Amino acid sequence: MAALTGGLGLFLLFLGLIAGGYDLLFTGRIFPGISMAGVDLSSLTPQQASTALNQRLTYPTYGQIVLRYGDRIWPLTPGQLGMTFDAGRSVQRAYDLGRQDGPFKSLASQLNAWQGGLELSPVILLDERVAHGYLQNIASEINQPIVEADLHLNGTQVIYTGGQIGRLLNVDKTLDQILAQLSSFKDGQVSLVIEEQTPLVLDASAQASALQQALSAPLTLSIPDAQPDDPAPWTIDASSLAAMLSVGRVQIDGRWQYQISMDTQPLEQYLNQIAPKLDRTPQNARFYFDDPTGQLVLVQNATIGRSLDIEATRDAIMKGILQGQHDIPLVVKQAQPAVPDDATAESLGITGLVSSYTSYFRGSGAPRLQNIKASSERFYGLLIPPNATFSMGDAIGDISLDNGYAEALIIYNGKSITGVGGGVCQVSTTLYRAALYGGYPIVERHYHAYRVFYYEQTANGTDPYLAGLDATVYFPLVDLKFINDRPSWLLMETYFDPVHYSLTWKFYSGDDGRTADVQNLGLRNVVPAGAPRFEENPDMAAGQIKQVEWPGDGADITVTRVVSRNGQVLFTDSIPTHYEPWQAVCQYGPGTENPEELAAQLGLCR
Repeated sequence: MAALTGGLGLFLLFLGLIAGGYDLLFTGRIFPGISMAGVDLSSLTPQQASTALNQRLTYPTYGQIVLRYGDRIWPLTPGQLGMTFDAGRSVQRAYDLGRQDGPFKSLASQLNAWQGGLELSPVILLDERVAHGYLQNIASEINQPIVEADLHLNGTQVIYTGGQIGRLLNVDKTLDQILAQLSSFKDGQVSLVIEEQTPLVLDASAQASALQQALSAPLTLSIPDAQPDDPAPWTIDASSLAAMLSVGRVQIDGRWQYQISMDTQPLEQYLNQIAPKLDRTPQNARFYFDDPTGQLVLVQNATIGRSLDIEATRDAIMKGILQGQHDIPLVVKQAQPAVPDDATAESLGITGLVSSYTSYFRGSGAPRLQNIKASSERFYGLLIPPNATFSMGDAIGDISLDNGYAEALIIYNGKSITGVGGGVCQVSTTLYRAALYGGYPIVERHYHAYRVFYYEQTANGTDPYLAGLDATVYFPLVDLKFINDRPSWLLMETYFDPVHYSLTWKFYSGDDGRTADVQNLGLRNVVPAGAPRFEENPDMAAGQIKQVEWPGDGADITVTRVVSRNGQVLFTDSIPTHYEPWQAVCQYGPGTENPEELAAQLGLCR
């Protein structure tokens, strides 16, 4: 043990002698193998090393650091960024290597330098305030605030401003990269650390363009395949259209964008307003029944029904507007008529005449005749489906001067007055009797306030037993309705005869063998009409007189009907009627003397 200890001591003594000799050999000089920034400082005195380094280390003055952002560059010297080279401290660092770390560690450093060489970094002084200030100046050129794109309407004017990406130079992170490059003592490029912030919506130019295009002209809505009698196209001006449009930001698939939308409520209100002008009810073909052949003969083509599909039209308008369209077809739905042009008697179950009635109206003036003709023609060739309730009011349409009617006497509020359509009740009475005698169930029928002499006429005179078989209509308040309760279609034909003052109504259908026994029980509770009444009419000339009302006794009447088939009663009716007494009325012009005597001379108001 003592020998081992002694040997170690001798070894350490030997190392100490070597180290001491090595230090003595390079007293005042840098140890061999030490270099700095590529300059070999071996065996140089501090003064010599300082001179060598100053000659070689011109990097702070002549080096080049290029700051870059995109295609913009800022070339700078390290010195402009606050970098200086401390030659004294750098030389001292090289000189101290192998001398300041204790005998063994110093010896190890000396050996490493001697054997493999040691490259030391020079001491760099960097005034970060200089670089920081320079970066702040660059930031003032680069930085920009974030701006959201803006798109809105001002009346019909489209206001659009594009967005801007927010941009901010991160001075601290950029400074770290500059320091790293400077520490390498090499020229190089440093990319500025730019932090960008993208707005929710950067660009809405496409939507702005679409909006401008939409409002550049009025919007025209047209009927596809329009016919000459169809309404003209409808136009929505740009101002009205703009009021329906709105612009807002929405998120779609995680991305925000501007979206043009339309307020559906005013658009649907507008479409609901025009829908009735476009809508068309499907109309069955009209025929007459040719008795000799038993076949139908077409007299009026069927009409395909049409209605406005408001929801689909709304969607089409919204889509078309965004595509820059200014002429958008309305979306219509078609409805096929139940009876096409090629229908046959067999297909409709019609075999022949099942009921017919003729009424007379001698004494009718030209306006009344015109109204009877105009009204009855609307029913010629009309078809009623099986098991359907027929409404005369629905079928006759609008009674107006535009539709061929004239002003004539009508009963209104218990009085005879001049109104459009006087004489239509002759048509409703004829239809009522055809349905009554044909055995069809009557759903709605209204009698007149008083007996009308037209409705009691026969081919050769009058028949009081026709009282109680009238039907008045005043649409839409008062209607005439009956049911086609047969399994076949019912075809109606009307024939107006101005020569014989008659109207004939024919029903063609399938004969199911039914019969109708109609009995009038006669007048009861008769109340005399009373004396004639004379009225002055300012629209008549002096000496002119005319009878406008004819007398009729008041009475109660009950008509019974028994409808049977093959001896079996299907149903019975008891139909009551109450007439008020009605006096004759004559009107005369102002200044007419003794109108009663004049009326007697002319046989009026007796």
